[in-house]
Amino acid sequence: MPALPLLIDTDTGSDDAVALLLAVAGDAGDVRAVTTVAGNVPLATATRNALITLELAGGAAIPVHPGCDRPLIRPPSTAQHVHGQDGMGDVGLPGPARGPADGHAVDVLLALSRRHPGELTLVTLGPLTNVAAALFRDRELLTRFRHVYCMAGAADLCGNVSPTAEFNVWADPEAARAVLRAATADRVTWIGWDVSRRDAVMTPGDQRRLEGLGTPMAVFAHRINRAVADWARDVTGLAGYDLPDPVAMAVALWPELVVEREPAHVDVALGDETRGQLVIDRRRAAPPPNVTLVRRVDEPGFKRLLFDVCARTPTATAKGLS
Repeated sequence: MPALPLLIDTDTGSDDAVALLLAVAGDAGDVRAVTTVAGNVPLATATRNALITLELAGGAAIPVHPGCDRPLIRPPSTAQHVHGQDGMGDVGLPGPARGPADGHAVDVLLALSRRHPGELTLVTLGPLTNVAAALFRDRELLTRFRHVYCMAGAADLCGNVSPTAEFNVWADPEAARAVLRAATADRVTWIGWDVSRRDAVMTPGDQRRLEGLGTPMAVFAHRINRAVADWARDVTGLAGYDLPDPVAMAVALWPELVVEREPAHVDVALGDETRGQLVIDRRRAAPPPNVTLVRRVDEPGFKRLLFDVCARTPTATAKGLS
């Protein structure tokens, strides 16, 4: 099967980096461009981390375009207390060999979707600021993608940044609402933190197995997530660290991993007490579904794919398009 042409929008923290490894170093994805957004870390740091990760994964030719450096209307908030000040566990990674490409992320989202209508799949791994900003200029943006997959929200209302909200939606809830109001369930799929904390937790045994693979990508993925492992132990109480962005990427690349999905009409709460909480209307009189929520994935299948990709030693590739 031909590799899936991808455009990836990311706020590159440590789990985003593992998602990029899956997309670039595996056989299922053909990453044409990466756009970055402020979220887990400030924009410049997210861009740096994307460049570092792409080089390691064999995608040094893939262009990286910086985008919005703050939410639409709110002051920026980061998750550096989770991922480390550098977003990559503060393990002292060397800088990238190249810099970002010319062109703002919003312009790139618009240009590539118009130049290749129906061809590219968009995968978002961070706050939806870039996508919302592009939608304000082109209301039909989402229709120009083959499909849109977003790591966003918590459909069970069990949050990781607040009692009921997931970080990406909480960080810029106005952007998330803008995307939902332009979305249709046949074209937009959200994979939330509820999936990650149930079906994508790296237990201590999984962590030892990953590190034991000994390849540069496996050691990289293990090291950069040590800070997340500490946070998960102390805050969320999971049996290891979870991988929300990699499981979202896996769903985009291998849709057969999904074992439970729910078309639903979804909105986002903007008030202070419930900021970023998904408002899911399951009444019989609800408006038509605007998004498909992934609720469960095949955990063993996801981990097999993760270990398979991280066990590889990629060579440089000439990818990307203008």
